[in-house]
Amino acid sequence: MMARVHTYGLFPRVVVELLRPMIHNILTVQAAGKDNPKNPDEEVLAFTVSENRAVLNQNRRYFIRRHSLQSDHAGIHCL
Repeated sequence: MMARVHTYGLFPRVVVELLRPMIHNILTVQAAGKDNPKNPDEEVLAFTVSENRAVLNQNRRYFIRRHSLQSDHAGIHCL
């Protein structure tokens, strides 16, 4: 099974490039057209859920806040 991941926030591009060979379907927030700071977190998470992707993020507070508001997702992982 192929991992489906969406990187969000200021996730390092170098890490995305290192993960790409291991995670066959990785989508950055920029490639998804969701990198506008005016896009609320809820909208980005809704997009991620609709795509059945796990989120990779560096903001631990984001994980706690988003998971408490919506626990039905493919995963939110903070590095």
